[in-house]
Amino acid sequence: MTTVERTRTTHTEAAEIMPFGGWESTPARNGLDDHETLFRFPAPDDPAPSTARLLTMAGGAALLGFGAVGVGLRAFVTVVGGAPFWYVPALALFGLLSVVLTVGAFLSIHRPVLPWLLLVCALGPLTVDILIAATY
Repeated sequence: MTTVERTRTTHTEAAEIMPFGGWESTPARNGLDDHETLFRFPAPDDPAPSTARLLTMAGGAALLGFGAVGVGLRAFVTVVGGAPFWYVPALALFGLLSVVLTVGAFLSIHRPVLPWLLLVCALGPLTVDILIAATY
């Protein structure tokens, strides 16, 4: 007895509404080379990043997250005690910039140097957040 496998074609609405395309395989636009694309969701045919690389990046992102939680706790205490009007927007701006750089690092995980550069750059806004939270 033989079994026949049907080729599965999956189509989701996500490819039309997501800015980077869907999670499923979508055809590349004409004239767009893979070397030109820095940030993209992984395609199903992409090789998996090494476990050590993924764990190291996740550990770095976790350290950034723990630093941000410390800033958030300190900011909460400062806001309850009375803070200047610019305090919360400044912390939010630098915190979101750090998060955007970290997300960019994970979206560029298949590049050799860019993810590490983005994770190191994410330390800058978080350091400014720490300094603002510690000063006030």
